[in-house]
Amino acid sequence: MLIKVISTVLVTACLAASSKLPPNEVKIITDDNYRRIQANGIPDHTPGQFPNRHNPNVIAPQSYDYKVPLHPKVAEKPVPFHMQPFGIAVNGVVFDPFAAEWWQGNPASGWQYEPHGGAIDLGLDDSNAHVQPNGAYHYHGIPNGMIEKIAGDKAKMVLIGWAADGFPIYGPWGYSTAKDGDSALKKLDSSYAIKQGTRPAGSPGGKYDGAFVQDYEYIEGSGDLDASNGRFGVTPEFP
Repeated sequence: MLIKVISTVLVTACLAASSKLPPNEVKIITDDNYRRIQANGIPDHTPGQFPNRHNPNVIAPQSYDYKVPLHPKVAEKPVPFHMQPFGIAVNGVVFDPFAAEWWQGNPASGWQYEPHGGAIDLGLDDSNAHVQPNGAYHYHGIPNGMIEKIAGDKAKMVLIGWAADGFPIYGPWGYSTAKDGDSALKKLDSSYAIKQGTRPAGSPGGKYDGAFVQDYEYIEGSGDLDASNGRFGVTPEFP
């Protein structure tokens, strides 16, 4: 199982995502306290075409060296990450979901465009990824290409990475009963939803429609996941 491989041995993947790209390189090792991930950030699946009309940047190797807690602890309350990677995939590509795009180009406005909201086109590929000006290929959502490479075309609960706090990241499938590994798989639903009504004065105005991060609100119990888009339960690697 994947967790056994990456937690006990040194992994070096040498699979070129494209004939034009260097090979993917990722090493994941552990000691008593930390999981260390070193990677060049080159995807191990075929990325979209970069540069493209909405993303002018070219994929280039990075020098990632991250350490995350091997025995993570739950925080007293969620601590949001903004404008920085919140985790790294098992293939060494970072999860960096926010966009540096703001209403009227002004971060002080408090209205940040949602990359999947439809109001802006960031040139994302089929794996919900694109490229930073420094050449860093990164995921803004579910890394479909990587999941397909791991699971094929089967519905499967897949370990896709590690969060900065050390907890494992899975998606999009999970057990329908969180603590029952024999229950059926289902696509897990977030408990965030688009707000009702219209945006207030001093804002972009108009109806809440998902164009902005601030268009969403957390409704406890409305989905499968908590305010951190996580949950407690069994997984193939942690039965």
